[in-house]
Amino acid sequence: MAVPLIQQIRVGAYVLKQHLKGVDKYPLVLMLEPLFRCNLACPGCGKIDYPDAILNRRLSVGECLAAVDECGAPVVSIPGGEPLIHKEIAEIVAGIVERKKFVYLCTNALLLEKKLHLFEPSVYLTFSVHLDGLEAEHDIAVDQKGVFEIASRAIRKARKAGFRVTVNSTLFDNAEPGRVAEFFDYAMGLGVEGITVSPGYAYERAPDQQHFLSRQKTKQLFRDIFKIGKGRGWRFSQSTLFLDFLAGNQQYHCTPWGNPTRNVFGWQRPCYLLGEGYVASFAELLEETDWDAYGTGNYEKCADCMVHCGYEATAVTDTLRHPLKALKVALSGIDTEREMAPEIPLDGQRPAEYVFKQNVEKTLSELRAEAETGQRDRSDAA
Repeated sequence: MAVPLIQQIRVGAYVLKQHLKGVDKYPLVLMLEPLFRCNLACPGCGKIDYPDAILNRRLSVGECLAAVDECGAPVVSIPGGEPLIHKEIAEIVAGIVERKKFVYLCTNALLLEKKLHLFEPSVYLTFSVHLDGLEAEHDIAVDQKGVFEIASRAIRKARKAGFRVTVNSTLFDNAEPGRVAEFFDYAMGLGVEGITVSPGYAYERAPDQQHFLSRQKTKQLFRDIFKIGKGRGWRFSQSTLFLDFLAGNQQYHCTPWGNPTRNVFGWQRPCYLLGEGYVASFAELLEETDWDAYGTGNYEKCADCMVHCGYEATAVTDTLRHPLKALKVALSGIDTEREMAPEIPLDGQRPAEYVFKQNVEKTLSELRAEAETGQRDRSDAA
């Protein structure tokens, strides 16, 4: 696993402490979204389909650091939108690093070269650059030519400057195992610390609904990729048992509270992938969410999900509980021939609820009320 020893020790100690204290629900990675605005419009993304009044909102430095403190997770992932658009992103990152939290700043890298001077290399800071394959595949995935080359150049420059850099990749049903293998070889050649890979989640608002993977297709795709990859030295920034899960060798239920999300709406319920309500505090999210209402087998929207932000925490917990199993997989590699673990039955899942429009209208109403109050206050002051 391509993660520095200090991070492995700190995160491992944190997880062990929670278990020794008997805490059954705790955060592992805070998903901190300071904005939804992006400088790309990827057809498989469901994060940017909001009115301008919402896309123009930003979390302040204070709000971001308060969320970090409130949550307490040892790792903070900053997705978006495109975080480098945020005018105070350097201050946000610096504040998190000062707290000795491990920050993964997720970026499409279009602005990375221009903004690199705003940051200092640190074991606590990693640029997680979005690449969904080689040039042809990636530029199609982001619907803009030239992005692959810009991102590759930015990665090389960041590595030369001493920054930790990883690549995060999302695979869809048009992924070809041989091409994915070539891409992983290319990523290793860029000198990145590791690869974070995951099947795409079927966002209900994503423009392209045709290329999301089913769970069975996901498992076979990763088996085919890992079979090609034996002995090629790929480094992944993920637990061995999560990769084993992707290949169909583990039957896991997701751990949605493992990667809680704080964004411009508040604390998102239940997870990073599903926005089905928002609460004002992390404690409220943890204590008042009906967690049993979500997950594969429980909810239609979760049926095909195998994304790392839902299952990595499950794999980490399993590693702690069964270290010998994890060690065996790490030493022998991912088994691509054995019978796959049984699938979770879907016959008892509840039907999907569609609340996106309702949540957006509620927020717009609140914004209008705030604007009207501000106008009255200014008039009274005049």
